[in-house]
Amino acid sequence: MKSEILYKINGLYRDDFRVRGYRFGKGEKSVCIMGSMRGNEFQQIYVCSQLIQKLKRLEEKGRIKSGILVIPCGNPYSVNVKKRFWTIDNTDINRMSPGYSLGETTQRIAAGIFENIKDYKYGIQFASFYMPGDFVPQVRVMKTGSEDVELAKKFGLPYVVLHNPRPFDTATLNYNWQIWETAAFSIYTTSTSAIDKTSAKQAVDAVLNFLSKQGIIEYKGYEGYLSRVVENSDLVNVRTACAGFFEKLVSAGEKVEKGRLLAKIADPYTAEIRQEIISPIDGIVAFSHNEIMAYQNTAVYKLIAEDDVI
Repeated sequence: MKSEILYKINGLYRDDFRVRGYRFGKGEKSVCIMGSMRGNEFQQIYVCSQLIQKLKRLEEKGRIKSGILVIPCGNPYSVNVKKRFWTIDNTDINRMSPGYSLGETTQRIAAGIFENIKDYKYGIQFASFYMPGDFVPQVRVMKTGSEDVELAKKFGLPYVVLHNPRPFDTATLNYNWQIWETAAFSIYTTSTSAIDKTSAKQAVDAVLNFLSKQGIIEYKGYEGYLSRVVENSDLVNVRTACAGFFEKLVSAGEKVEKGRLLAKIADPYTAEIRQEIISPIDGIVAFSHNEIMAYQNTAVYKLIAEDDVI
């Protein structure tokens, strides 16, 4: 294992900004694995740390066949102050790709990172959703015209979700990796700002499973699931009719029947139940809101209908 600074900005009033990477193996640039790009993505950093330990042991045994780069964190400043986006202007580094070396600070950081990772054959990002909540473990693929669904299935996660990019998605790392001819995948574990060791282990196993099947490492592990493919546009949003305290009764990954009580919304001042949130379909909970408060017209659940699985 070789540790190196991939990108650096000299700090005026605090420590320098550094993006550190860990290299394994030699030869072809086979796969780059990206962890946290936002300041609250502690689970994503944790998963990378566990993966680094596994790869270190595999390298010591001579079982890594080509070049692997792991970047646990692309935004350490925001992690240090527990702020999701850039600390100065609240911009999102993950929506600045491929970056601009003469632009604003986050554009320069995105460009510095992308310059180091754009030539890899495969790109894997441990991502988080723009809304707070828990996910059923899944691998997401942008539909750019060059996506490979069969390749995504090799991770062995329960679901492969195909996503039609929206205008703001064109500035994400995943999208730009694909434009630069890297086969890119975003992996979602259950949590973001809290460490979930069970889903973290599942993510590590999934990556090792993929690397083994692609001949990048020699590894015999858990084969995982026969992934089911779902279109993101087919997910059923269950929204709130009012704001209040959110009491979650069903979690991500659970199977629900039409008419089941999913959650309650309570008046913060009087504790009266303002809404009972009911499942409109039979299906699987793909996403569940996990914060104390929920606001009006918020998608607090995303469901996979039983007949929408490809």
